[in-house]
Parts: sequence; structure tokens; C-alpha cells
Amino acid sequence: MTNATTLLQEIDSPDDLKNRSLQDLQTISDELRQFLIESVLDSGGHFASGLGVVELSVALNHVFNPPFDKIIWDVGHQAYPHKILTGRKDRIQTIRKKGGLGPFPSIFESEYDAFGVGHSSTSISAALGMAIGAKHHHEDRQLIAVIGDGALTAGQAFEALNHAGDLKSNMLVILNDNNMSISPNVGALSTMLTRMLSKPALQSIREGGAKILEHLPFPNALDIAKRAEAHVKSTVAEQSVVFEEFGFQYFGPIDGHDLPTLITTLKNLKYKHGPKLLHITTKKGKGYAKAEAEPVKFHAVSASKPTAKNTQNRESTDQISAPPTTKPKQLTYTEVFSQWLCDMAAVDPNLMAITPAMCEGSGLVAFSQRYPQRFFDTAIAEQHAVTLGAGMALSGVKPVVAIYSTFLQRAYDQLIHDVAIQNLDVTFAIDRAGIVGPDGATHAGTFDMAYLRTIPNMVIMAPSNEDECYQMLTTAYQYKGPAAVRYPRGKGIGRAIKASIQDQLPFGKSHLLQRGEKLLVINIGALIATATAVAEHFNASLLDLRFIKPLDRETLLELAKTHQAIITIEDGAIMGGAGSAITELLNDEGYYLPIKHFGIKDYYPQHGEREEILADYGLTAEAIINESNQLVNIINNK
Repeated sequence: MTNATTLLQEIDSPDDLKNRSLQDLQTISDELRQFLIESVLDSGGHFASGLGVVELSVALNHVFNPPFDKIIWDVGHQAYPHKILTGRKDRIQTIRKKGGLGPFPSIFESEYDAFGVGHSSTSISAALGMAIGAKHHHEDRQLIAVIGDGALTAGQAFEALNHAGDLKSNMLVILNDNNMSISPNVGALSTMLTRMLSKPALQSIREGGAKILEHLPFPNALDIAKRAEAHVKSTVAEQSVVFEEFGFQYFGPIDGHDLPTLITTLKNLKYKHGPKLLHITTKKGKGYAKAEAEPVKFHAVSASKPTAKNTQNRESTDQISAPPTTKPKQLTYTEVFSQWLCDMAAVDPNLMAITPAMCEGSGLVAFSQRYPQRFFDTAIAEQHAVTLGAGMALSGVKPVVAIYSTFLQRAYDQLIHDVAIQNLDVTFAIDRAGIVGPDGATHAGTFDMAYLRTIPNMVIMAPSNEDECYQMLTTAYQYKGPAAVRYPRGKGIGRAIKASIQDQLPFGKSHLLQRGEKLLVINIGALIATATAVAEHFNASLLDLRFIKPLDRETLLELAKTHQAIITIEDGAIMGGAGSAITELLNDEGYYLPIKHFGIKDYYPQHGEREEILADYGLTAEAIINESNQLVNIINNK
């Protein structure tokens, strides 16, 4: 921290904000924003969203009393300022690094993190559960769910709103509308009305007036008054009617960067019982011009080491990615998918692309620009995305659902009931499979092979290089039924794409890369370099499995006859994974040779670079060789 952040240096917990003047709180907010800009640009991490909630973070920790009062940040990448204000500012440069702060709120990291939030749209449900618990234990605690950055687009949020309003639960939902959400700011009139409506005195008059109206001689007086109020408020904010239909008292929108108004409103709402929704409008990337102009691009940044000390100079030197080199560009698997999707769309007008709010991350930007009428972003609604694909398949078009492995978990029921049972022709391009690195356990694609292979009618493939990935996508697309290609985050091995858009892999067939003696090494997916090093060390045969389902039964049984032991290597869960599928097949056929599985063991990955986490799981060539030596010695001594 620089000398300029003198007041922020004094803040180690919300208690340090309690007796501060408004002027001090504004200074702390300014220093917090500058500190966030400097630290995250140096260390990397989620960037623009946190800049948008600086004032809200200060106001919440000033007005409320965490950890007794519970503040739930949704989505969790908004929580960087909250982490800084709650005793973690000296570690903020370790965020998303191995052994450092986590990328999202975590109940294991701090008592001030009320709920672990990695996937979005869970905060209102969690807050409602806490509110029910608090009522049961007669605890007068405040429950605050801060939902924003598009998180209100998911169905779970509306399910929770519906339930909370029905129960009349004592909780506050803050909708952070940052132009990635539902509506624009409507100006000073709304701010004034909200501040007035939230005052306890006016609330008392409002509630007392309702009791008077109930006893007037004409029966519809109260109903007429409520409708009149709703009409007046809807001229300022039409969305208020939506939330009040859920049973919430709606306040807003107000400017989420106006600290005095935020504090006044939160203090007023603190003493108002029942379900309340405060709508604030913020600027994603506030205070950093590039992030304000391009909030999607600056959603997260890579670590950089600018030489200039001030923000203005930094803005001219900061880079989002590494500078270009003279070497040929090495494609990521996401870029391979993006190229394939546009190539296939050019030859098949029936191709439709679907994504649940992951247009950039899943590589759909180019497609969305070239074929806007065939591109469907369902927002953060994974269940809807999958069923939408099912409906498209029944209408004679060809849907491709591009989705992260960890987010497909949210649509598991739809995958089974709406797609697989009906054996519908839906292609799944599953990005971020396996270990993803800095985003940690909530974003790791650990389970997809295990949970997909149990589903009848599913075809599952995993490429070991870029060219194979391109051909697998065509193979999956041309298959008449549900088929998935799962691939990791990051770059491939540097294999050029030589396949044409018509080229398919032999269906259900593996690829024997080298013939060795006694030991068979089976590679599943992206760890081909590791598997190759292991096979070469032991002079073993090396098989690239390619298809997790259906397995290449013929080749596997033939190799089982000619080898004395098997090693399987995969970047997915060992329990129920591809290696387990091979063991099941061989046991069913009466082959009982030793098999050792290497993959993701039965504990959640921490955050850190992908290579670091793979090493934690023993998924390096050196670790696999060391752990396999005993097995190899046994078969060599036979």
C-alpha cells in the first residue's frame, strides 16, 4: 500500500468503520478503489466488478455488524473490496494464487464471508435459509444478499424471491444493477423517492394508514390506495411492480456510488421488517477508464508489472494478456471450438449455438457477430439452455450447447430428462474440463466424465490435441443423438489443425500411438504429454482413448491380452471416471490384470495455477513414474 492510503491502512475489520465521519468514509472509499486498481493490476484477478461495488462495500460494513449480520455476495467476484475491508488487505495480492486468498467468498477463509459463492444466483436462497434459522433461534440478525452482475437472470434467484416473499422473511436483497443486469438508472427523482419511502417515520404513517383504510365504510379503499401507490411508483421504476408481486417492498433505483444516500437508505431499511429489495445502479469498472469502457474485457485481468506509479500512466501500459511473440500462435481449445463453430455454420444453415451467459468465455463472439440470428444467450440459466436445445432438436435444427463443465452440473436433470431420455440430437461443447486453476473448486471441471458416462444414450469424447478436438466436434455434431466433447481451459500442445470440416474420427475407436512391452499406458484427454513421457520411460504401449463412451471394446480387449498391467491417466475424477469404465469393461470380460488409475482424487482442488494443482494430485510424469515403479517391477520380475 502507498502512503496515500493512510485511512484505509487503519481498517482491519468492519468495527473500524463504525464511528467514522461521512467524510472519512468517502476518503476510505476513494483509497479502497485506488488500492484495488493497483493491487489487482499487479497480481491479476477479477477486476471490473469489484470496482463497481466499492461504495456499497464500505456502506454495508459501516451500517451492519458482520459477522453477526450476514452479507452474501453474489456473484462472488464482486467481493474483493469486502475482503480488503475485513482484514485481508495485506494478502490481496495473493488472491487466486496457490496458498493465497480464494477468488470468491469462502466460509473457510474468513468469518466475514457468510456463504461460499462461486456459481451465481444462490445468495437469496442462502439468505432465506439463514433468515429462517435466525427466526427459529430468536436472533435479531440482519440477512443481506447482494445480487448483481447478471446473477438475477437465473431461475433460482426468482424461486428464492417467490419463497421469501411468501414467508414474509426479514431480509434485504440488494440488486446491484451494473448494466449487466436488468435496467438503467432513472435519475434523481427516484433517489429522492427512495430516501423518503425508506424513512421509518414515513413507513409508520404508511402502515398506520393501511389500518385506517381497512375500517373505512367502502370496502375497496385499501385496495385502491395500494394500486395508486403502485401506479405512482411505477412511473419512476416500472420494475418495482415485479418485485412487489413477489411480496418484497421495493426501493430504488439509487446511485450505488452515492455514499451518503447509500448509508442513509441502508440505515433506514435496517429497521424495516419483512422482505425488502433495494435496487442500486453502479458502473462496472468504476474509476478505471478502460474497465468502464470495456467491462467485459476487464472482467478479470492477468498479472502485470507496470513501471509507472500512477493510474493514468498505468492505463497506458497495462496489458490484459502477454505481449505478442514472433512464434506462431498456439491455439487454445476454446479457440479451436470457435473456429470449428464458424466453419460448420458456414456449411450447415441449421446450426444454432446456445450459451448460458458465457459468450466470451466459451468462444462464441465471432459466431455471434457472423450469425446473430442463430446465436442464443440464455443468460445465467443453464437449465433453460439445455432444454432450449432439446426443443430446437425436436424442431429439426442442430443445436450446439457451449457450456463450462462446472456449469453443466446445474443442468444435470435437464440433460437426463429432456435430452438423453428422448435421445435428441444435441451437441455439447464442454469447456473448462478438468483442472482450471486460479478459480478453484467451484469452477473445476472435475466430474463431467463421471456424471456423463452414467447417462444412457450419451456419447463422450476427450481430445488430446487441437486437430483431434476439431475432428471430435464434427464427429459429435454429425452423430444423431446427444454427444459431448470435453476439453480443458488453455492452450493445446501446438498441433496444427489439418482436418477439414467434413473430417470425422472413426466412431468409438481409440488410437494406438506406440507399441511397447508388458505395460499399457492409456491417456484420456489433455494430459497426453504426461502420458507420453510415462510410456517412454517404461517402454510401454500408449493408447489415446478418445472415446470415454462408447469404449473401444475391441482394442482394449486385444491390448489386455498382450499386456500385463495398465496405467490410466485422466484429468477428471478417478471415482466413476474413464479409468473406472475401463476396469469395469475388463472385469466383465474376465480380464483381471493390475490396473492403476491416475486422476483427480477424492478431495476438492484448491486455487492456483493449473500445473500446481495437477502436481498436488500427482498428475506429473515424475510423480506417476515414481508411483508406478512398484507395479512395473512386479510385472518385470514375473
